[in-house]
Amino acid sequence: MGEWDFLGRLLDKVQTHTTVIGKVWLTVLFVFRILVLTTGAEKVWGDEQSGFICNTKQPGCENVCYDRAFPISHIRFWLMQIIFVSTPTLMYLGHVILVVHKEKKLRMHLEEHPENQCPKLPKYSDEHGKVALKGNLLGSYLTSVFFKILFETAFIVGQYYLYGFMLDPMFVCSRSPCPFHVECYMSRPTEKTIFIIFMLVMACVSLILNVLEIFYLICSRCGSKRKTKGTPMQRKHPEATEGMLFPNAKTLTYNSISL
Repeated sequence: MGEWDFLGRLLDKVQTHTTVIGKVWLTVLFVFRILVLTTGAEKVWGDEQSGFICNTKQPGCENVCYDRAFPISHIRFWLMQIIFVSTPTLMYLGHVILVVHKEKKLRMHLEEHPENQCPKLPKYSDEHGKVALKGNLLGSYLTSVFFKILFETAFIVGQYYLYGFMLDPMFVCSRSPCPFHVECYMSRPTEKTIFIIFMLVMACVSLILNVLEIFYLICSRCGSKRKTKGTPMQRKHPEATEGMLFPNAKTLTYNSISL
């Protein structure tokens, strides 16, 4: 549990440097995946191998059938999934910490030497360390979300090909050294199936949140560009803006001089 606390503290630092959808994704990861996995799923799968019973006394047959039924334990599979999905977010956090540290040193340098006209000014963070998602940081954040989508999709497809989304009570095995078709029975298949479906639903929810976040960031970026982008005439002739805003400015000045 200590390892999960360390991971939780790292991911908690991302809360202040992410979007609203990213905060919801972190909540789903903490509460509905890590917490459920550590408190409930590990206990349910505690008898996974000891409760796997086959109707044969052939030495080694039960072990090879268990290996065929579970190429990798569900618990270890979900642990790998959470670690892989969290890694892009941790990489983004490292980038944020690096940028904040550099801009903090730059801000201190400007305060100590105000006479130096430094062309480079802090543009990603403020005095309180709050980060604005733009430029390289926005690209880094989009990249992390994109890789989270890839990892979630890969693990969902991998789970389907490894053992499907339902756990059958009986598994038929004919692998050597079994002398014939052996029937093996699993412990608490219904309860384990419920956990499998629950973790699958949480993975799909996380995947949907990541896709929504991609569209949210792209739409926000396009909207901010439209707001800051002026008309072509305003960009070529800035003085035209004053004329449109104050059409009688020259007339008023002329009249005041005449008086």
